[in-house]
Amino acid sequence: MLQIELNAGPQWRDSNDWQKRGEQAARAALSVSSYGDLAERNFALEISIKLSNNDEVQELNSAYRGKDKPTNVLSFPLVPHDLLESLSNSDDGEVLLGDVIMAHDVCASEAEAKSVPMADHATHLLIHGVLHLLGYDHETESDALIMEALEVKALQKLGIANPYNDQHI
Repeated sequence: MLQIELNAGPQWRDSNDWQKRGEQAARAALSVSSYGDLAERNFALEISIKLSNNDEVQELNSAYRGKDKPTNVLSFPLVPHDLLESLSNSDDGEVLLGDVIMAHDVCASEAEAKSVPMADHATHLLIHGVLHLLGYDHETESDALIMEALEVKALQKLGIANPYNDQHI
């Protein structure tokens, strides 16, 4: 069973149901990945999502990635991806997959620049973040193409258009 623990800062409190979007994005990302069955195993698979601000994301980006600037989304996996396939029931029946945090103003300005609804762009970034929790990355061109293809498939499941026009996140 998939559980999403979502915490939204004040700038994210709008008409969107971010809890629902987070759940949909995580399910879609899982379903297109090679770990699609994780949400169906005999434990609660938890993902923590924090919808935050540029300042907090900049602090985390600086501390953990050495980049002193805000970014759209950061992911902090708590299960090494080489152990995902062998996950089984934990002592308390829960496995925390990891944390995803997003910066509102970066997301909003990117959505505006791309002329897409903020909710669709944020959903894309949530999918992107969950795929990172599952061990996918975009460090090489071939890895980026794989990750982008998975994102497009996940977005398609949610009725959201392909966001790529020869550009990378």
